[in-house]
Amino acid sequence: MEARRLVTALVVAVSLTGAVSGCALVPRPVETRLPPGAPAASAPASPTATPAPSQSASPSPLTTGASPSVPDGTVSCGDGQAQSLSGSEQTFTVVGTCTELMVSGSALTVDATDATIGTLRLSGDRLSVTAAAVDTLTVQGNDDSVTSADAMSSVDVSGDRATIQADGAIAAVVVRGQDNIVQSGLGVGSATVEGRGNQIR
Repeated sequence: MEARRLVTALVVAVSLTGAVSGCALVPRPVETRLPPGAPAASAPASPTATPAPSQSASPSPLTTGASPSVPDGTVSCGDGQAQSLSGSEQTFTVVGTCTELMVSGSALTVDATDATIGTLRLSGDRLSVTAAAVDTLTVQGNDDSVTSADAMSSVDVSGDRATIQADGAIAAVVVRGQDNIVQSGLGVGSATVEGRGNQIR
């Protein structure tokens, strides 16, 4: 009898255990239901990158206007520069205010009627210069010619057959050579002459 009761108790216990485990709560997914007419929650907006401030281009440096161009074959002294010309059988045009103009070579023709020249130096043969004004003139060579539309402070000639003419006065003249002519429209102050056939007037 005792053994039967024990078996019966075990059977009842096993049955109760199965029933309890069968009634255990099984988790279910949670559903959220909104009331009718309620707007659905919008998904969070993805962050937008803030554009970096654009760097304004730095202003380009102002370009200064180019100096006025001169025609081909024209030499400009600007306002107080020195220039040098050399060559053979060529023609030049000089403009501006020249502190000094040096001309060397042979058979050169220089038109400086639009230039004023502080010191004009000629070195060579058959050089010809016509200028608006020449203050100081030095000539070394033969058969050279200089014409100035203004007065001259001094003329120094070393060579033969040079012709120097100034519309204004010439303060001082020095001539060494032969058959040179120095002529002034308003007279010559002082003259030192060495050689034959020279004319100072």
